[in-house]
Amino acid sequence: MSAAAAARMAPPPAASLAVSDVNGKRELRLAGRLDAYSIAGVWPDARAALDAAPNVAVLIETSRVEYCDGGGIAMLVDLLRQPRGPETQVSVIGLRPQFRTLLDQFDPAALRAPPEEHAERLHTVAEIGRAALIVGRDMHMQIAFIGETGAALWFAITHPHRIRWKDVWYTCEQVGVNALPIVALISFLLGIILAFQSAVPMRQFGAEIFVADLVGLSILRELGPLMTAILLAGRSGAAFAAEIGTMKVNEELNALTTMGLDPVRFLVVTRIIAALLMMPLLCIFADLIGILGGALTMISFNIPIGAFLHEVDSLVDVKDLLAGLAKAPVFAILIAGIGCLRGLQTQTGASAVGISATRAVVSGIILLVVVDGIYAFVYYLLDI
Repeated sequence: MSAAAAARMAPPPAASLAVSDVNGKRELRLAGRLDAYSIAGVWPDARAALDAAPNVAVLIETSRVEYCDGGGIAMLVDLLRQPRGPETQVSVIGLRPQFRTLLDQFDPAALRAPPEEHAERLHTVAEIGRAALIVGRDMHMQIAFIGETGAALWFAITHPHRIRWKDVWYTCEQVGVNALPIVALISFLLGIILAFQSAVPMRQFGAEIFVADLVGLSILRELGPLMTAILLAGRSGAAFAAEIGTMKVNEELNALTTMGLDPVRFLVVTRIIAALLMMPLLCIFADLIGILGGALTMISFNIPIGAFLHEVDSLVDVKDLLAGLAKAPVFAILIAGIGCLRGLQTQTGASAVGISATRAVVSGIILLVVVDGIYAFVYYLLDI
C-alpha cells in the first residue's frame, strides 16, 4: 500500500488544544477537526483556560484547523462572547477563509448573556400605589369589556341571523350536556348531606318530617343555583379562558382582527349565549337531583319518599323556584364573561394560559358569591 493510500485511509485527526503564555498574552492553539463530535474534548478545557486568565488578552490560533463545521463555529463564538475587559479581549487568528466566512456571520457581543437585573425594592407607599394602579387598570379593562360585550350582545339580539349558531350549539353541548354527570353527582351528595345533618338533631324532637322543608327551600332558593354556578365556573369558565388564551398566544386573535372579524362578536358572544341557554336548565336539573338525594336519605329515618315530596310540595311553591332561577342568567353572564375576559387578557409565556384559567376560576367564584349575597339581601328587603 502506498503512502498516499495509507494517508487517505487513516482516521481524521481529532481536535487538540495547547495552551501557552507568550509576551503577556495567553494563546490557545487549536488543531485538527472542529466538528460536533470532536469539540466535546476541547471545549471545556478552552473555557477553563479562558477563565483562568481574566486579566490578559487571549489569542485563539487556528491555522492548523483542517475542518470546522457548525459545532466548531459554535465553540469559537462561545469563547468570543465571554464578557472581558477592553484590554483582555479574545480574538481568533489564522482561521482559513472558508471557516472565517462562517464565523463572521455571528456577532459574539450580541449573544452575550444580559446582566442580571436586581429587583428594585420600593417603599411601602410605592408598593401600595403600584397595587392600586394594577387594580385600576384591571377595572378599566373590565368596564371596557362590559361595554364592548354589551354592544356585541345587542347586535346579536337585533341581528340573530348573524350569530354563529353552529358554534353556539357546540358550546351548549360542552357547557350543558357534558356537565350533567358532575352536576348530578354534586347535587345528589349535597341533598344527602343536608338531609343527614339536619335529620340527626331534629330526631331529638320527633320532627324528622320537617327536614323536607329545609332541603327543599335550601336547594331551590340557594344551593342548587350557587353550586351549579361554582361548578361551571371551575369547569366551563376555565375552559373559556384557556381556549381564548391559547388563541391569543398563538396570535389567532390577531389573525381574526386582520381578517376584519371582531374577536368579541366571534368568540365571546357565542359562549355567553350558550351559557345563558344552559344555566337555567342545569339549575332545574340540580334542584331535582338534590331533592331526590334528600328523599332517599330520609328513607333511613322511616320517612317514605311520598311523604317527603308531599311535605316539600306543601311548603315550597313556584315563587321559591323562580327565586333560584332568577339568579341563573346573571350567574351565566358572570361565568362566561369572566372566562372570556381572562382569556383575552392572556400574556405571553409558557405559563400564561394556566394563569388566565386560574384567574378566571378565582375571580368568577368570588363574583358569584358576592352577587349571591346581593340577591339574598334584595330578597330580604322585598320579602321574597
